[in-house]
Amino acid sequence: MNTRHLVDPELVGLLDLLPVFELNEQTLPLVRARTFPRPPMPPVAVDQQVVVAPGRDGAPEVPLHCYRPSDAEGALPCILHMHGGGYVAGKVDDLRDIHRSLSAELGCAIVSVDYRLAPETHFPGNIEDCYAALAHVVSHAATLGIDTRRLGVMGESAGGGLAAALALLARDRGEYKLVFQHLIYPMIDDRTCVRAPHPTAGEFVWNADKNAFGWTALLGHAPGGDDVSPYAAAARASDLAGLPPTYIATGAIDLFVDEDLDYAKRLIAAGVPCELHVYPGAFHAFNIVPDARVAQAARRDSIEALRRALHG
Repeated sequence: MNTRHLVDPELVGLLDLLPVFELNEQTLPLVRARTFPRPPMPPVAVDQQVVVAPGRDGAPEVPLHCYRPSDAEGALPCILHMHGGGYVAGKVDDLRDIHRSLSAELGCAIVSVDYRLAPETHFPGNIEDCYAALAHVVSHAATLGIDTRRLGVMGESAGGGLAAALALLARDRGEYKLVFQHLIYPMIDDRTCVRAPHPTAGEFVWNADKNAFGWTALLGHAPGGDDVSPYAAAARASDLAGLPPTYIATGAIDLFVDEDLDYAKRLIAAGVPCELHVYPGAFHAFNIVPDARVAQAARRDSIEALRRALHG
């Protein structure tokens, strides 16, 4: 595969800066220790606290990093956020400055879930951590200053997969209501490991080998079989009716583009309001390039969709 000519010219430079690495059990500790480039964020007046949610059914407590504008009064709309990292990596602290900036810009609370990672924890550990976080946010909404009538989920990559799975789980358990799901290049279908997307997808950043490792680590067995739960891989859900209004953004040469497009199509067919954006020349995680116009457009689209979802 050689798709470099399809990359947006303003993103090409990032490919030379990002480290090229294999992802396996031997390299995973090094991958987890790495820090990746993030756009600089201006200082903002946002309060931060860490609270813990009780784990479900005897599972460990789940740390929640909570952000709220310092001058805000009353109950605020809230984003329950899950970080990315292929289900095997990523850290809540990596997104601290981004969440502080987003909280200030949108005038909302953000609660970021420090869920357990695979392969140390297989499914359903991670999604149950996210559900425990949702339960805690709702039951402690008054203390946290959150308006549960304006509560939604968001995530990028594997975090988008967890957000989509959590929306399904909340719908099916019927205990909590979400008003939106905001999915950025979500990792939602293990079958991409055995049913490749179009031939120009997935050369950069997150490729087929990494994808196979991430899904195998999460599931505890090879992906693509008949026994995978929709709460692990949301695209496995046979019925998408009743899910909250959805925002999906992905890149045209992202490995996940076909699974994301298919999910959006199925949501629309199920009567779920769905806003879909596909950015040309964009690979996985392209939006960390602050000066690229395609990344700026993606951020602008995302912010405006969140503003509508949170504030009406």
